[in-house]
Amino acid sequence: MEKFGRSQSVKRVEDVRFLTGQGRYVDDLAPAEALRAFVFRAPVAHAVITGLDVSAARTAEGVQAVLTVEDLEAAGLKIDMFAATVKNRDGSPGAAPDRPLLAKGKLRFVGEPVAFIVAETLEQARDAAELIELEYDDLSAKMDLAAGGPLVHEDVPDNLAFDWGMGDEAATAAAFKSAAKTVSLEVGDNRIIVSSLEPRGCYAEWDGDRVHVSLGGQGVWEQKNAIARALGLEADQVRVTNPDVGGGFGMKGFPYPEYPLAAYAARLTGRPVRWMSERTEAMLTDNAGRDLTSTAELAFDESNKIIAYRVHSRCNMGAYNSHFGQFIQSQLFSRVLMGVYDVQTTWLQVEGIYTNTTYVDAYRGAGRPEAIYVLERLIDRAARELGVDPVELRRRNFIRPDQFPYATATGETYDVGDFDKVLDRALAQADFSGFAARKQTDAGKGLLRGVGLCYYIESILGDPSEGAKITFNEDGTVTIFVGTQSTGQGHETVFASFLADQTGIPAEKIFVVQGDSDLIAQGGGTGGSRSVTVQNNATLATVAQITQAFTDFLADEMGVPASEIAFDDERFRAEGSNLTPTMLEVAEMARAQGRDDLLVHEARETLPARSFPNGCHVSEVVVDPETGVVTVDRYTVVDDFGNLINPMLAEGQVHGGVVQGIGQAITEHVVFDEDGQLLTASFMDYALPRADDVPNISFTSEPVPSTANIMGMKGCGEAGTVGALAAVANAVQDALWERGVRQADMPFTPHKVWELLNGEPIAAE
Repeated sequence: MEKFGRSQSVKRVEDVRFLTGQGRYVDDLAPAEALRAFVFRAPVAHAVITGLDVSAARTAEGVQAVLTVEDLEAAGLKIDMFAATVKNRDGSPGAAPDRPLLAKGKLRFVGEPVAFIVAETLEQARDAAELIELEYDDLSAKMDLAAGGPLVHEDVPDNLAFDWGMGDEAATAAAFKSAAKTVSLEVGDNRIIVSSLEPRGCYAEWDGDRVHVSLGGQGVWEQKNAIARALGLEADQVRVTNPDVGGGFGMKGFPYPEYPLAAYAARLTGRPVRWMSERTEAMLTDNAGRDLTSTAELAFDESNKIIAYRVHSRCNMGAYNSHFGQFIQSQLFSRVLMGVYDVQTTWLQVEGIYTNTTYVDAYRGAGRPEAIYVLERLIDRAARELGVDPVELRRRNFIRPDQFPYATATGETYDVGDFDKVLDRALAQADFSGFAARKQTDAGKGLLRGVGLCYYIESILGDPSEGAKITFNEDGTVTIFVGTQSTGQGHETVFASFLADQTGIPAEKIFVVQGDSDLIAQGGGTGGSRSVTVQNNATLATVAQITQAFTDFLADEMGVPASEIAFDDERFRAEGSNLTPTMLEVAEMARAQGRDDLLVHEARETLPARSFPNGCHVSEVVVDPETGVVTVDRYTVVDDFGNLINPMLAEGQVHGGVVQGIGQAITEHVVFDEDGQLLTASFMDYALPRADDVPNISFTSEPVPSTANIMGMKGCGEAGTVGALAAVANAVQDALWERGVRQADMPFTPHKVWELLNGEPIAAE
């Protein structure tokens, strides 16, 4: 581990400015003279627009512009946003309905943007919105996840966005037919709202024929492309920056209508334009997470070895595909479909259904929790139905260490793993053997205690390539330009620390620059747990380039052949020379000789393969049958993240992810009424987890270094949630099982749990 990072728990340097109010977010940086924008949004979920009169709004006090879709089209903007599709099982293309920047002809979800109002003040823009006259004929809302019903898009029969499949359907069917026993379970994965600390926002300003859009995002390049596409600009006419970003969770990685609208409005008015979402607005319009139902089946032989796995999932796509919406809801689900089990035959079918809700393709705090949640809930159910120990059922079906590299039935290749070792450590850390005594003690108090287990595996995703640029500055500092984007994870600390470890340059002299498309020509942004692994891989390539260039330069200075000069991560040394310069000293020597070419270095590197973080979560919950209140009492995580750069930050990432999972399992749930109105549109109605909902979380690292990158890393950003959903849900199911409850689905609110225990029908929540 010494070679590629000293695995030290360094405190985050960026916390000083964040905790002292010195963070610089979009709303802090917007020009003081900027006009304020307000979005007039659809009040109903489904309707035909019969009239839109904005004339009174345009003449209201302070108003500088009111944009409708007709205005955009008249100005020559490309109003249809980019949306990726996948092919159906029969090879035909998935549905690709247009998604306009502003509603055209029809309203398809509550909160869909209809008009963009720009005024001197936000209050004036709001007042002008009240003057807009929108006339429409209501249509029935499509809110369920079954094919058919009121058409969201007239050119999409049955509202079926796609019907995608993966695996060997025939072989899987044959395995089920010959199986000694089979187990099935329908599992719901409830919709959640991202709820980032900082809502989305942007400002746009023009300098000649170039526009600068600053926004809170997870990377600048996709946003740059979307803005250029909408406004018909060349790429070099658009600069996008991400300042400090208060949380992303996948949601902020996607283009949205407000960014090109602000850019166009700034050009039209000749003034900077600033827009910030409000919390209810965010709840209505941000990409949401999850919202799918899966029917999952396992086939076993006589010895309880899994011989086949089959899943049919139906996903809520919302009203539009959005940016990579179909791709995320289908193919990413398959990346870790098989979990950690040695299964040779599988079939996955995913159907996407359009509904009159906002788009659903982000994953708050996680990347692939759906697949693991479904599988681990099913494994737990199988253990109960087969009458076997759930720990031993998992252990019996693990991929063994001698089977790696292991080619899964879904086409992935897991490079390394020792799942038994991680499981054993988790059981020990969780005092699993003491559960029975704790359960008995609670029973004496009239309480129900349950224990749940989840063994997860995920993969780092996104662009496997990344670049790094390192400059040596006149003041003796160093700047590293990176293609990823921090949204609160501590990247500035990690990237500076890693470069310091490789070069001997003091970390306090290293400054990290991110999120500027003018300064960084290309990058993959942040998402899919890719950032630290791919970015540090690029840093290594750049350091190697620096080392070679400095070595060649020092050959003359030290009077020895370059082949005899070595760098020991702190100084250059050679037998026969008394010079032992540091990298900073070599840079100053080069500057003194006018060798500016040695002061800037840039490299791009591609990972040869993905790595696969994995781990075991053990949760214990206590249920009060009198009130239905579920308390997560104990929580233990043992993770295999490979080599860790900063264990403290990794633990913090896991803690945040686990809290997200506890929130979804216990308190969080998006609720629409039958007309498509969002009933959980504020924190008065949408219950984020609070401090008293979360126990102390035990975290232990049990690494098996990856062979997919030279650093042996595996990524960790999303792992907490991937394991937490099933661990908590299985624990609640365990607690309720003895009372005869055989099906318990998230969220486990007091209302729902009380009715499960008392045999009452559960009203819609």
